[in-house]
Amino acid sequence: MSNEITKFEVGQTYEMCSVCNYDSVWTYRVVKRTKYMVTLQQIVNGADRGETTRHRIDKKMSEYFGSERVMPTGSYSMAPILTAEKVAK
Repeated sequence: MSNEITKFEVGQTYEMCSVCNYDSVWTYRVVKRTKYMVTLQQIVNGADRGETTRHRIDKKMSEYFGSERVMPTGSYSMAPILTAEKVAK
């Protein structure tokens, strides 16, 4: 078993969907990252018109699942989670 964690890459676009509605999809582009934080630009209707926000990478969940994870919409029950393995097509 490998301990290598999939990391967010600057310039890559990632997607996440709602737990309740699979048709609700959020798309984010990684603008900047540090060891513990990632800065995301939300993509709305195919263009970078959304807001830019910073999020702390959840180290415990990232190590458990093998890829970095953040919660851009907030931390609440059934909140969607953005993972480094969900690259947009």
